[in-house]
Amino acid sequence: MSGAHFVSREPFDPHAVEAMTPQQERYFRASQWQLMWWRFLRHKPAVISGAFLLALYVATLFCEFLSPYGLETRNTEFILAPPQGVRLFHEGRFVGPYVYGLDYRLDMDTLQRIYEPNRLSVQPLRFLCRGTPYELWGLVETDLHLVCPSRDGTFFLLGTDRLGHDLLTRILYGARISLTVGLLGVAVSLVLGIVLGAIAGFYGGVADFLIQRAIEVIRCFPELPLWMALSAALPADWSPLWIYLGITIILGLIDWTGLARAVRSKFLALREEDFCTAATLMGAGSRRVMFRHLLPSFTSHIIASATLSIPGMILGETALSFLGLGLRPPIVSWGVLLSQAQNINVVVLYPWLLLPVIPVVLVVLAFNFFGDGLRDAADPYS
Repeated sequence: MSGAHFVSREPFDPHAVEAMTPQQERYFRASQWQLMWWRFLRHKPAVISGAFLLALYVATLFCEFLSPYGLETRNTEFILAPPQGVRLFHEGRFVGPYVYGLDYRLDMDTLQRIYEPNRLSVQPLRFLCRGTPYELWGLVETDLHLVCPSRDGTFFLLGTDRLGHDLLTRILYGARISLTVGLLGVAVSLVLGIVLGAIAGFYGGVADFLIQRAIEVIRCFPELPLWMALSAALPADWSPLWIYLGITIILGLIDWTGLARAVRSKFLALREEDFCTAATLMGAGSRRVMFRHLLPSFTSHIIASATLSIPGMILGETALSFLGLGLRPPIVSWGVLLSQAQNINVVVLYPWLLLPVIPVVLVVLAFNFFGDGLRDAADPYS
């Protein structure tokens, strides 16, 4: 025998209650949202991704302060300059954060701009310094920056583009557009998906038939060509703000179908439950039953679904802007910045123009990890 088997001979007392530990009592008394939060915290990649996304969205509020230059500042003497590495020691002596100056020459055989670091030109960086004036949130006029180049020096951490704009500054400003496009697009798709999905699942009949046929028509078209066709239909004389709103609405109008079907299936499963029947018998109207009783029962799943939709929105805007059918200058987004790297010869000579793809990849991965964590936490009893 692998081990003795013991049987208690004491009489069974049905009223005896085993004392719960404080941890067990805390678990049984917790609300569903608390259980979701505790389970989400156990998903370490999701927590790290959430912190990264939160920091990134907070940074978009202060991109003027974080940028070493202004958005339209041009360094005409340093067009297509390579990234300048930040150093701490010079000739064995600690100097602090600094960069070497750049010497420029034009290769007459290839007509390529060649920059070489001048190791005799040590340019210490300045922090919390005065630089290009700007209006923070359009309200406060200031010229305070987190980091600035030395006086009469340069600081191009990620290089410059073909017009002499600092690429790091443009990426920081572009984050404000690219990240908010995803949020606004998901907001549009959430409204359409929830409303139309609720109507189809709760009422059924003709309404359900028409909505399902509309969804099938939309989903039978490939997304990218449909985005391109609708974006190309936007008037060319629209202002950048209207183009931005138009792209956002287009992304939302196409992405609502998946959420609508998910909401419909939930409503079909829940509308016959006892709590729904009880609310109807007590005199609650259809709108109250749908949005006060049925919808909150799976809000967590909607949040997880919306989070996983944001990366698609960001990639959609980036693809359209890269192809010249989305946002256009003077608006700056990651897709607009990547449009400068369409020529393979430019990429070979100036590979730093591809650097805006790095934040796109990081943000998409972070949203996917974050969405996976929310989706797992949405069912804390599993």
